[in-house]
Amino acid sequence: MHPDSPLALIGYPAPAARALRDLGLIAVNVPVGDLRAVLDASRTLHFTGALVHPSQETHVLDAVTPDAVARRVGRVDAIALSGEFHGTFALSDALTDALDASGYASRGASALILGVDAHDLALALPLARLGFTEIGIAAESTPEAERAARDLPAGRRAYPLSRRDPSVGDFAARADLIILTAGPLPSGLTQPYHTVIDLTGRASVTGSGASTLDLRDLPLRRLARQLEHATGQRFHPQELEGALQALV
Repeated sequence: MHPDSPLALIGYPAPAARALRDLGLIAVNVPVGDLRAVLDASRTLHFTGALVHPSQETHVLDAVTPDAVARRVGRVDAIALSGEFHGTFALSDALTDALDASGYASRGASALILGVDAHDLALALPLARLGFTEIGIAAESTPEAERAARDLPAGRRAYPLSRRDPSVGDFAARADLIILTAGPLPSGLTQPYHTVIDLTGRASVTGSGASTLDLRDLPLRRLARQLEHATGQRFHPQELEGALQALV
């Protein structure tokens, strides 16, 4: 990234641009009307990339070339403007970073990803790269779970399930990690030997004895991934606290 190359902010308020400038980035708020035209103009003006506000993540999808994760999730939160408009959804990689940094012993373990449909289940599929040997995928319906399971890396034993089926409890009983991507956490599912990742912010494992993964730094890790995709620059998550407050 050239030091004078601007970063586009799609759907963010003005304070966000000022906060990113404190990081040495030239950030500019751009319109959200005709997103393809906005991106064309941004590339013409030598913008390096763009950050996308959550309110615009689904709208941007059709204006860019999404990577595999963004396509599966159906959302884009960062764009690189060199060549094709390459869109990504950085939350998935940030979640992988968070679990990896936690020291959790994932290699050889089993995991249950519990969601509603293939889109939200896709948020957690990249965790399979960390060495889980078998992964249960539970959606509202078995076909949705099967659709998500097709995107797991080769060599992982996948078990597509309907979250309404009692077999979910049977798989959970032998799982080490439970990841909730959407919907409620079924009562009685978690046990003291489980670690739980809750992406909904609404699940409670109080009383079950299960532990939860600390995700307080997940938004910072996500922003670091977004900025790396959009600008090519790497930032330590902790140096982004001020910018994150303005973006949120």
